[in-house]
Amino acid sequence: MPVIDDLAFFQRLARAESMTATARDLGLSLAAVSKRLAQLERRLGVTLMQRSTRKLSLTAEGELYLERGASILAELAELEGALSDPRQSLRGSLRVSATFGFGRRHIAPLLSSFAQRHPELELQLELGNYPPSLDDGFDLVIRVGPPPDARLVARRLLANRRVLCAAPAYLEAHGAPADLDALAAHRCIVLRENSSDHGIWRFIDQDRERAVRIKGTLSTNDGEVAVGLALDGHGLLLRSWWDVQAHLAQGRLVELLPGITTPSADFYAVYRPRRHPSRRLEALLGWLSDALPARVPTSRA
Repeated sequence: MPVIDDLAFFQRLARAESMTATARDLGLSLAAVSKRLAQLERRLGVTLMQRSTRKLSLTAEGELYLERGASILAELAELEGALSDPRQSLRGSLRVSATFGFGRRHIAPLLSSFAQRHPELELQLELGNYPPSLDDGFDLVIRVGPPPDARLVARRLLANRRVLCAAPAYLEAHGAPADLDALAAHRCIVLRENSSDHGIWRFIDQDRERAVRIKGTLSTNDGEVAVGLALDGHGLLLRSWWDVQAHLAQGRLVELLPGITTPSADFYAVYRPRRHPSRRLEALLGWLSDALPARVPTSRA
């Protein structure tokens, strides 16, 4: 149907934010993409995008066409999924988002094995520092903590916590902190991963959340680098269990203040509520729910 084709074309164009990227993605010439947008605007009788040499920007009509168009396409995919024969191979596409470290270490290998089982399914994995909006065209966002929007569905995939730890070499040279107040006297490795206050570590002490200001001469925006600095004995580190559990088991890192916990850092799969979620989405959610706990040994609560 031309209308459905136009909706899908505009979704790709708006997400890419440039005609050049869209042309490359669709295997078309730049002139063909420009002509198709002009034809769509002429058919609708409105301007959907303002053009410039660098990028495209949506008009108010373009924003509406993008938002409502995404809902229509999602409803159509939901309908087709509900009608499809469960004995048939999974088809269609799924666009998934995850964080850099967790995505590389665990989600990418699981998507690889899932793709081997479902070779006709088109899978796209995008990694980033911040959880994107489902309005950006993602079918599934894997993030730490449930989403702030209660209208979305959040399925817990993996129990996780943050661990205060350090290398034996650091502890031999500087000793271990006796309590949270002692953190101020220690070198700490600062992780600048998101927009939160990087100099604050949060703990649960006697059922109360407590914010502790820390300091250190080394900082990074990459979790893998931060773990490496801790292994080299540069200071204390507060890092997710999934990322350090192997080092703890091997004695390369030592957990500190084990009686004090941290706010929940569980991983959730977030997606839009549907009366009949597509078979491909349900299959991927089931695969991740079953496989992730086997990849990451259970952390104590």
